[in-house]
Amino acid sequence: MPRPRSLTTRQIAVAALAVIDREGLAALSMRTVAAELDRRTMALYRYVEDREELECLVAELVLSPVLDRLDAARGGGTPRERIVSLAELVHAAVAAHPGALPLAVKHRAACMPALRWAESVLGVLAETGLDAADRPPALRAVAAHLIGALELEHGPGAAEGGRSAAAALPRDAFPLLVQAAEEGGRPTADRSFRVGLDALLAGLGIA
Repeated sequence: MPRPRSLTTRQIAVAALAVIDREGLAALSMRTVAAELDRRTMALYRYVEDREELECLVAELVLSPVLDRLDAARGGGTPRERIVSLAELVHAAVAAHPGALPLAVKHRAACMPALRWAESVLGVLAETGLDAADRPPALRAVAAHLIGALELEHGPGAAEGGRSAAAALPRDAFPLLVQAAEEGGRPTADRSFRVGLDALLAGLGIA
């Protein structure tokens, strides 16, 4: 008689995400997740086939809040407002677990929340009158802005460290960078993300 299953894939994903949040993506392994669950490493293979499946589970978990709020984000306002709302959903979900960003990007084509999000963005783009051939590049542009913004916000040299480094540059060689660092204020990550997204959508002619 087979032993009863004592774990769920969600519990495994939660444990894996805890490892990433605490120690970074480099620490993720079947061994560290098993330790987080107080199980033997080999026991996880009853539920997860390999590292690839583990990563997919984490990506699904990180982006799961997107599914919960998708209908509300795409349901009202102008096309631009709806695309902004949809983009902000992903931005907020990944910003809560920035160490998992590479997994969300890597597995987006097999991740249901990411697929539903992309379908929703394409639906709004269709309503704008944008040609069918231009919608996929527009979607990729929005996704690229999302990924780039998150990398700048949470990657090496992010936030204050980047501004401090720019302010320390020789003024005669980099006058505009130094001026921007000194006078640019302290914009929040959300504001920086929104300004860039507004500029992108304006360039696409989306009102």
